[in-house]
Amino acid sequence: MKRLPQIALLPDGKRLHLQDGPIDLIIEAKGSEGDVHAAYEAAAQRFTGLLDELCDELIELRKAADPARSALNGVVARRMHAAVAPFAAEHFITPMAAVAGSVAEEILGALLEAARLDRAYVNNGGDIALHLTESEGFTVGLMDRPDSRGVMQTITIEAEDAARGIATSGRHGRSFSLGIADAVTVLARTASQADAAATIIANAVDLPGHPAVLRCPANELQPDSDLGARLVTRDVGLLRESEIEEALRAGVSRAQQLLAAGLIEGAALRLLGETVMVGASGMKAEASPAFHRGAIERGAHV
Repeated sequence: MKRLPQIALLPDGKRLHLQDGPIDLIIEAKGSEGDVHAAYEAAAQRFTGLLDELCDELIELRKAADPARSALNGVVARRMHAAVAPFAAEHFITPMAAVAGSVAEEILGALLEAARLDRAYVNNGGDIALHLTESEGFTVGLMDRPDSRGVMQTITIEAEDAARGIATSGRHGRSFSLGIADAVTVLARTASQADAAATIIANAVDLPGHPAVLRCPANELQPDSDLGARLVTRDVGLLRESEIEEALRAGVSRAQQLLAAGLIEGAALRLLGETVMVGASGMKAEASPAFHRGAIERGAHV
């Protein structure tokens, strides 16, 4: 008997919840009642069996991505590879680094194929694919760290902005991180691109060899991790302000490279209460990687 995902409207009657194994989506569409109903039906239909499609190619998805070619077949799997390929020549990265954003993007596509919508989003555990028409906007709440509840500040994406994807990575997230960032939130043109870039920038926020950073092999924590024996961050002890700035500076440098290359639209990097913004519309851009007290906004829960 084929496994079926959980499909239900949330109590507010406006949002759709789709869950299958580790994939947990919250969807909201804005439009006529008929269009929203058709969109939700299409999303549920496309979601059914999607996890199985990914599992069929899981071995290949967990391999280091080749920057020039892919042996993957599924549309979502190929999107995952396309998102990480720009980084694969310089970094170890697997297509799994873009799985959440790619799934969100696929389900958003199903919504939009089925109906004319004014606004829609698919939120896959914090990695979000967006659709905005004229006069519509979407406000993102930035968290100091993914496992906390306090909203530190917000960013609003307007219809005229290029960003349609949002993703967050860091050592407190669902996946392991090679860096020490509490969280890095990225805006990009697509959710899959944002997902891959957030991983790369979060990995760059680091103090290699620092004694206050506790690391261990990823496969000791999760035997089938796509990171294998690579060291992932488990804890970060006390750091001096200059060390926090040094780690953030490394991440800012990487984010600015991706911004210049057109791979992201903006990023917010957070480490131990310090935040720095790099980017375009809706985000305060840092003009250079040189840090001073005014260049770092101290995060405060509200």
